[in-house]
Amino acid sequence: MAKVTFREERCKGCGHCIEACPKQIISFADRLNVKGYHPATITEEKMKECVACASCGKICPDCVITVEK
Repeated sequence: MAKVTFREERCKGCGHCIEACPKQIISFADRLNVKGYHPATITEEKMKECVACASCGKICPDCVITVEK
């Protein structure tokens, strides 16, 4: 199973990762981070659907996403 980690405190909520995800499992969190943005996140249930393609991590302009297989 893949493991995707978001450093939510650094996310500026651009949404590029949401658009890049082929499984459409990334969404914006309801809460705000310290910068005042809604960070991107994946719920535990949806994490099971991740294929570890790392499209989200590759497109992130702030390098806040880590994908592990």
